[in-house]
Amino acid sequence: MSKPKLLVIEDDPGLCAQYRWAFPSCRVTVAGDRQTAERAIQRERPDAVLLDLGLPPDPEGVEEGLAILQRLRHAHPSMPIVVVTGRGEHAHALRAIALGANDFCEKPVEIEVLRTVVDRALRVAALAEENARLATRAGDSPIPGMLTADPAMLSLCRTAQRLAGVPVPVLLLGESGTGKELLARALHTHGPRAAAPFIAINCAAIPETLLESELFGHERGAFTGAVKQTQGRIEQAQGGTLFLDEIGEMPFALQAKLLRFLQDRQVLRIGGRQPIAVDVRVVSATNQPLEAQAEQGVFRSDLLHRLNALTLRIPPLRERGGDVLLLARRFLAQHGRDYARPLRGFAQDALDAMSTHAWPGNVRELENRIRRAALLAEGPLVGAADLELIQGEPAGPRALDLRVVRRRAERDAIEDAMAQGGNVARAARLLGVSRPTLYGLLDAHGLSPRGEPERPDVAPTP
Repeated sequence: MSKPKLLVIEDDPGLCAQYRWAFPSCRVTVAGDRQTAERAIQRERPDAVLLDLGLPPDPEGVEEGLAILQRLRHAHPSMPIVVVTGRGEHAHALRAIALGANDFCEKPVEIEVLRTVVDRALRVAALAEENARLATRAGDSPIPGMLTADPAMLSLCRTAQRLAGVPVPVLLLGESGTGKELLARALHTHGPRAAAPFIAINCAAIPETLLESELFGHERGAFTGAVKQTQGRIEQAQGGTLFLDEIGEMPFALQAKLLRFLQDRQVLRIGGRQPIAVDVRVVSATNQPLEAQAEQGVFRSDLLHRLNALTLRIPPLRERGGDVLLLARRFLAQHGRDYARPLRGFAQDALDAMSTHAWPGNVRELENRIRRAALLAEGPLVGAADLELIQGEPAGPRALDLRVVRRRAERDAIEDAMAQGGNVARAARLLGVSRPTLYGLLDAHGLSPRGEPERPDVAPTP
């Protein structure tokens, strides 16, 4: 294997010679000022940087060194940087750590200590790179953009890939934020209609008085304000896919017209007299219990039967095992680049809080919290407070927060099932979930496969 590259940014020639001698296992490049250092980084792409804070034009101060540190960290968020400071300058060292330095050493430098610090920084960087590579590979799925390592989600993605070429309606069931539109787009892009339009409409976001016109279009003069002929979303999706999100929120009167279209494959614009033939594939999604709504007469049962020729259920994030941390690392890397923030990862309290939070908003909530933390975190590690997740159940004799109550009931049910079943397989059957899902729940609640607690339960933040 090639030697790691170490860039030494130091204006003292004697120290530079000493550093060259001190690191025979590295390819050492030296730079005495900011401009030389920037050229060396572009040319050499070093694996680590050893940075003295006292550099020209201010060798007696630290501002030039701190400015270089900031620029390095913004341009190369994962590059290990070890800072060298004068003895007694702990305040400067702490500033450097806050700006993204991995470690620091005091002058006069003890060579063995410096070797240990630099070697540790190189090992941590190599481990982080390997973890990121393995996480990405573990998260590969048949659907681009759907990052998951959960067996149930991987199976769902493979099923969606197979269904992409089947020209029948598909109903996607799942909580808000689980990725229903992403799955709908996958059904479109992996099928023979990929070159045609993908038209999405949220049935809950458009007022009832406008939804019919949005879907079916209108003729000029059909109503007040209809100053021109307008195609509806169904016509716009000609040859492609129509995605009806939140289909459970569609007004009952409009459901009959949608059913007529699904039966005849023709639309009649508002105010029109001539039916228009349209060839589209319909994919719908909801987080509502449509069967119960059909029994109550709120949703047409005949429309439901038309929409759910094939049904895919997307599990919530809390049932996907390690997907929370897998997605969290991907989002942090993405938003750290977007906002040019020198973020190196998550503190342990953040990892623990994310693993135990119930995630009622699913992937959307996770990304929103991490985006906010990427903007506001003060140090290189994102903590639980940055994510606005606080560990520990609320004090008091009885918790009233429904998520806390549900989480406690879920834990009790898991413990009872493990006690009755005796092993994971039988406990999973008693709970009506898959074995991978139960393993994820055990981990989320801090339980071992024997049902014994390994760490105290953590309640989610309201």
